[in-house]
Amino acid sequence: MATYTNINPLESIKFIKKRYHFKKMFPEILISVVIIAFVLEFFDATLGMGYGTTLTPMLLLVGFAPLELIPAILLTNAVLGLIAAFFHHRFENVNFHLRSKDSKITLILTGFGIVGILIAILVAINLHEDILRAYLGFVVLIIGITVVAKHKKDHPFSWKKLIGLGSLAAFNKGMTGGGYGSVIVGGQILSGVEGKNAVGVASFAEGLICVFGTFAYISISRSINLNWSLILSLLIGGLISLPIAAYIVKKFHPRRLKLVIGIVNIILGSAILTNLIL
Repeated sequence: MATYTNINPLESIKFIKKRYHFKKMFPEILISVVIIAFVLEFFDATLGMGYGTTLTPMLLLVGFAPLELIPAILLTNAVLGLIAAFFHHRFENVNFHLRSKDSKITLILTGFGIVGILIAILVAINLHEDILRAYLGFVVLIIGITVVAKHKKDHPFSWKKLIGLGSLAAFNKGMTGGGYGSVIVGGQILSGVEGKNAVGVASFAEGLICVFGTFAYISISRSINLNWSLILSLLIGGLISLPIAAYIVKKFHPRRLKLVIGIVNIILGSAILTNLIL
């Protein structure tokens, strides 16, 4: 029968802390993560962007490893995205009835997005972190500038633009844990989708893609351990913000929402690139 008399308690504690980051999660970090998740998911559910793009670099600074952090963000994004889509539908920001245009756009974005995120995961595992950040910052900045420059213009609807930008957005998500909403919302607007609809569709499509992305990360890299303290903290903060955000989107004027989305993209893209240089 196995005994535990030869186990060094100090070494055991060090191993557990190293593997599960308990020393970084209790209690101050737990509370901080809940608050950060509330704020970022509020903006994500309101503007369709900001959760993964902002959360990833913030938690990297705290000390979480990228291949531990990205699956946690994908998993929480899956749950929060699907619930956000429910609230957006409930507040009539978007129409997810079976044969609606918004449902068709969601299915197209999800299908091509799954392909994009799978390719990205295979690339991200073997690519340097600074290259990933520089790529994401550049793409988000360009999308933001384009949306702001053309926010007063009504764009004709284009499936080709939608498919291309949807695949690119999912590729971003798999590469860095962020960059989906900022590209997919701005991309939908440039493809002829109204701002409110674009936010609701982005939440639903992102949720579905992140379900796939979570399982793909765990399957491809067997060494990944999910940090459940981090995941639960993110979910608690994010869930509280969802109904508030969906209601605010309902009150937004479509053209003003386009401008705000474009400006936020420019700020996020510039911040990512500036952080690399400094």
